[in-house]
Amino acid sequence: MSITINATVRNDQGKGASRRLRREEKVPGIVYGAGKEPSAISLNIHEITHLLENEESFTSVLDLSIDKKTEPVIVKDLQRHPAKNTITHVDLLRINMKQAIVTHVPLHFTGADDNEAIRLGALLNQLINSVEVSCLPADMPNSIDVDISSLAIGDHVSLTGLNMPEGVIITALTHGDIEAHDQSVVAVQEPKLIAEEVEEDIVAEGDETAEGDSDADAES
Repeated sequence: MSITINATVRNDQGKGASRRLRREEKVPGIVYGAGKEPSAISLNIHEITHLLENEESFTSVLDLSIDKKTEPVIVKDLQRHPAKNTITHVDLLRINMKQAIVTHVPLHFTGADDNEAIRLGALLNQLINSVEVSCLPADMPNSIDVDISSLAIGDHVSLTGLNMPEGVIITALTHGDIEAHDQSVVAVQEPKLIAEEVEEDIVAEGDETAEGDSDADAES
């Protein structure tokens, strides 16, 4: 799927210039990387908002079009207004299609409706929602499916158990000691066990607070 972002070069920078852009229904941004100088750009707020409503836009190579010239980029960072949640700034990273990139890819958990243990009351504990991967831009997946339909109570899926697309590598498993970095991704647990874990966390937080109060009293 080819997704195009239209932008124009902007020469005015600073808070005042950014406010003027937003009044004109434009969003300030910057594009950098690939050994080139950073370039300040502006984007149409309606176009970029509509584009980024699609989750796949964050895990796709986008075609940035400036003055009829197009180059491949990915969304590197996004800033939003704290109250209005509108986009206030966009960072785009130029990429070389022949060089591997490192990015985060969301996990999509499938098969919950077919899982017998969950139907009988077991709880699904999703421990992480995305993984950092390394791959060529053309191989970058929009998401990674995790099938949980056959998990029984006590079963889990770890990083090494994920079905990764060809050419896509989980960066956490490239540090030599795979077992030390092979964390659990999702687990099916009894409701009682989940409740005990939450209670232990609350007790631990309470102990830390009490210890902090004691230290403060001692200093006084």
